Amino acid sequence: MNDNKLMNRAADNIRILAASMVEKANSGHPGGAMGGADFVNVLFSEFLVYDPENPRWEGRDRFFLDPGHMSPMLYSTLALTGKFTLDELKEFRQWGSPTPGHPEVDIMRGIENTSGPLGQGHTFAVGAAIAAKFLKARFDEVMNQTIYAYISDGGIQEEISQGSGRIAGALGLDNLIMFYDSNDIQLSTETKDVTVEDTAMKYEAWGWKVISINGNDPDEIRAAIKEAQAEKERPTLIIGKTVMGKGARKADGSSYEANCATHGAPLGGDAYVNTIKNLGGDPTNPFVIFPEVAELYAKRTEELKKIVAEKYAKKAAWAKANPELAAKLELFFSGKAPKVDWAAIEQKAGSATRAASATVLSALATQVENMIVASADLSNSDKTDGFLKKTHSFKKGDFSGAFFQAGVSELSMACICIGMSLHGGVIAACGTFFVFSDYMKPAVRMAALMEQPVKFIWTHDAFRVGEDGPTHEPVEQEAQIRLMEKLKNHKGHNSMLVLRPADAEETTIAWKLAMENMSTPTGLIFSRQNIANLPAGTDYEQAAKGAYIVAGSDENPDVILVASGSEVSTLVAGTELLRKDGVKVRIVSVPSEGLFRNQPKEYQEAVLPSDAKIFGMTAGLPVTLQGLVGCYGKVWGLESFGFSAPYKVLDEKLGFTAENVYNQVKAML
Repeated sequence: MNDNKLMNRAADNIRILAASMVEKANSGHPGGAMGGADFVNVLFSEFLVYDPENPRWEGRDRFFLDPGHMSPMLYSTLALTGKFTLDELKEFRQWGSPTPGHPEVDIMRGIENTSGPLGQGHTFAVGAAIAAKFLKARFDEVMNQTIYAYISDGGIQEEISQGSGRIAGALGLDNLIMFYDSNDIQLSTETKDVTVEDTAMKYEAWGWKVISINGNDPDEIRAAIKEAQAEKERPTLIIGKTVMGKGARKADGSSYEANCATHGAPLGGDAYVNTIKNLGGDPTNPFVIFPEVAELYAKRTEELKKIVAEKYAKKAAWAKANPELAAKLELFFSGKAPKVDWAAIEQKAGSATRAASATVLSALATQVENMIVASADLSNSDKTDGFLKKTHSFKKGDFSGAFFQAGVSELSMACICIGMSLHGGVIAACGTFFVFSDYMKPAVRMAALMEQPVKFIWTHDAFRVGEDGPTHEPVEQEAQIRLMEKLKNHKGHNSMLVLRPADAEETTIAWKLAMENMSTPTGLIFSRQNIANLPAGTDYEQAAKGAYIVAGSDENPDVILVASGSEVSTLVAGTELLRKDGVKVRIVSVPSEGLFRNQPKEYQEAVLPSDAKIFGMTAGLPVTLQGLVGCYGKVWGLESFGFSAPYKVLDEKLGFTAENVYNQVKAML
């Protein structure tokens, strides 16, 4: 145990660096970072187990930061561990800097997650804890890590904390320890003005162990972490009462602590100078690691080398005794796409694509041993039960299965699956109705930003949900999700793959593309109703190009008909009527415009010539296809919310029929 005088000095070092980063950038949030420095210092200098020389070691503890605005605290602490240089801290929030305003996942630098909207970070931690439990059930003590999370008042207030708190408690995630930085101060108000709940009682009601401490006292922090580590039944919440802007002083020398002004702005001028002096630093040269603090962290590095060496030795002995398991563990963490016998999957012609998806999931359940599938209380409707029927759901104390019943919580489920992916070693997928993707968009965006290959399964893809009425009928959702295909990630790739297959056979190819995509999230959009198969002879493998010509299309067509999903079969039916009038027709199925736009220009022009007359049909907003039909084209879509009626009635009323395809195309010609 380290001397508390030294521990306080190290925490003050973090405070000085954090405040100075914000001051130099003239932008940022110093107060929270200064208040939380004591906890993060105790955690990193005495408890967190990781390999200083191999940051990707799969058996490491993981630390998930929820309040990303407290990045100066994390960067400063990681500078003490050698992951960042002082010059990099000086470049906080600047172009090309590795220290952006909110942390972005970078395992090599010790950052486990990108911190997005408040509440997501600690929910990623819940997912990581589930993944760790899943892996421990298969690999025993070589996967025995602890997941630490850090949450603030804002994260506690965000609605997502309800879902993640409930789920972590229900599953008894005793490998999850979360520190709640409770400082009573928010960006524009004090917490007492916006919440009067008893947070401890709330988490206890969800089945958590709760420990309340002085969050600026190293002895109390230390004791709480030890007590949490000893807990074997529940996740633990450590509520640390901390001082916002601890150590801060105003220009006149009076206390600047517990003040909203320090939350989201530099201390400024004499207040900054007085603060740095009060904390034992030099305002003219603040970017310094004190010698005794450097020694503290150097000592911890040596301790970690010994701890890790012992763990590696145990793993080596285990691997020698369990060579097949060891090979499997290595494969799970390789990041490689799993091997699946796609050719053996037999689909029933004319089935709904959600049912075809269930057929694929049934095969994946037996062939992909590290796949976890989740559903937001819809497994028998979104047909993720194709997977569930071959395994069983997670229960408290039993993670031998591979299905996660999330309950009704689409956003929490999505973030938890992202957390599983961030942990590594598992492939995560989650299902719900497409209209409920509205609740998931913040998570989908974060998955895309972090390049996490989560598979989002969305069923009931259009107004054909019918009797459920407009609240449950997706119209604008496809256009919204397909924007993610147009958005590039920082590697210059499409930030997401979105696939809406046209029939059962194309569904198998869509799943194949999804499982082979290990670099971005994938959205799979499936129908509720049965869909006739595309004409015999269709080369479904061409779906990998995003758009392709369906079998039976005419040479030198007068018009090209284009769609995705079930509308393709409507175009096929309309083609029969057009051909009776001597019209030459090409039908193009476009499961993914994003993939199509990645093809060579020659291929794009061969499928959809720029001077062709093109008619598009979509059950969503017309804008979904406007980029494909071009200036000579026309789109038949839905420009309003849906209506409550049987889906075949809606098809007739809304013009999604062979007859209307005929009428619209004849009018074009």
